[in-house]
Amino acid sequence: MANARFGFFFILLIVLASHMMVQTEGRHCESKSHRFKGLCHSDHNCASVCLVEGFNGGKCRGFRQRCFCTKVC
Repeated sequence: MANARFGFFFILLIVLASHMMVQTEGRHCESKSHRFKGLCHSDHNCASVCLVEGFNGGKCRGFRQRCFCTKVC
């Protein structure tokens, strides 16, 4: 029983620590790219187009594989 409690609290500690790390990094805003054409297959290409649009980077997302640009809000 003591091992189960220790395991539960250990996992809880890890979850809380990871949540706090995400909060300290800042909020990230996303916007669909206006210049990227076609299906997004490469995060690198998406990020390059997003840099031209004034964002910090970009990633391919979603079922339809669209390019979404990201920046810190």
